[in-house]
Amino acid sequence: MTELTHTDFSDDDPSIGELELEDRASLRRVAGLSTELADITEVEYRQLRLERVVLVGVWTEGTAAQSEASLAELARLAETAGSEVLDGLVQRRDKPDPATYIGSGKVRELFDIVASTGADTVICDGELSPGQLRNLEQRLKVKVIDRTALILDIFAQHARSKEGKAQVELAQLQYLIPRLRGWGESLSRQAGGRAGGANGGVGLRGPGETKLETDRRRINKRVAKLRREIAAMDTIRGTKRGRRVANEVPSVAIVGYTNAGKSSLLNAITGAGVLVENALFATLDPTTRRSTTPDGRTYTLTDTVGFVRHLPHQLVDAFRSTLDEAADADLLLHVVDGSDPAPEEQVNAVREVLAEITRRRSEPLPPELIVINKADAADELSLVRMRHLLPDAIVVSARTGQGMSELVQALAERLPRPEVSVEALVPYTRGELVARVHADGEVLTEEHLAEGTRLVAKVRPELASALEAYVVNGSLA
Repeated sequence: MTELTHTDFSDDDPSIGELELEDRASLRRVAGLSTELADITEVEYRQLRLERVVLVGVWTEGTAAQSEASLAELARLAETAGSEVLDGLVQRRDKPDPATYIGSGKVRELFDIVASTGADTVICDGELSPGQLRNLEQRLKVKVIDRTALILDIFAQHARSKEGKAQVELAQLQYLIPRLRGWGESLSRQAGGRAGGANGGVGLRGPGETKLETDRRRINKRVAKLRREIAAMDTIRGTKRGRRVANEVPSVAIVGYTNAGKSSLLNAITGAGVLVENALFATLDPTTRRSTTPDGRTYTLTDTVGFVRHLPHQLVDAFRSTLDEAADADLLLHVVDGSDPAPEEQVNAVREVLAEITRRRSEPLPPELIVINKADAADELSLVRMRHLLPDAIVVSARTGQGMSELVQALAERLPRPEVSVEALVPYTRGELVARVHADGEVLTEEHLAEGTRLVAKVRPELASALEAYVVNGSLA
């Protein structure tokens, strides 16, 4: 990969004028993104199955370091999708060019780079308009995709459940509709009705649609069908969620940036055995497991889909039912990757998506407990800085077990507690009520008498109603 020879990336705001005009307008390579293999014996095999890509970003705001970090994340996304990153370039502009994203002059430079590296795909770090996509492909003579299409492709590879596959397909079709294109005869219009007879007779009469219009109509029908299927699945998910609510089981939703270690944390707390993989978006299908607090109260933990900067709005819409798991929880366990160079940007990206869910539902989000994971992989200076930025956060390592006991205790303290105090003498024939008090309530004292089990406990209203017939001394408050 070509070394940076003429550009000094600064962490300061570029508006102060430290960049020369020529450098500011040029395409600058971002070092360290190439994933070409050093072992030449593997190259022929890898070229058969991997796309060779060049990454292009437009730096419109923030610092040079933030721009490079965004492109580095795009490189990890490309690798997750199965591509080989050959080069990464950034163009400094006030705003993306409306026609070609990086400007016509830079497109010619990019064409030469694509030709010299042998790339077959260009990935842009942003969402391209249909016009930008078409113009770039015509000029570069290779396939061009944007960040949104790349994320959708990764989701399509990782979806396993019927619901996950339907949600991803819906998001892909919503993205595709405005970007449908046709070539040559596919844009010709079939003559409708009697007009067909004048234009050739039998076999040419049709609905009077272009192939493009026919494709769009079919996609819209498929979108409508997928929405109905997802709504039906949402009903099933809502039923299960409603059952947990009716049983008064507190719920915790694990949210966070992709690859922050959410599944590892779920496994460490519950022993769930969920797939753990060092890859972006390894988890798409939410997993719910039961656990108990140190004082014996039962609660559920749900592992949700990871977020990313500029998460496509099509995915937020399609994964509405999955994301609602987080909004309906009693507590959010917000996991942050402690080994990431810019963890505060991860926190902001996650909170932006959560805020969008809040706006759609018009309901407040549950309280949040921030957990800094991967403490074993983070340097001490970064941990000190994060403790200063996030003073209420708990530092853990799901891999080594560091800080896990502190986290479990913090969960127990933040979960909602039963609010109704009862003193009841429950007959031995109603042992299931005693078991429910132990599972869902907070037992203060328990005594076994000849008439039954005498309990002093705190329970929730629904269970208090079931115990009302056995209350002694009128103690129901």
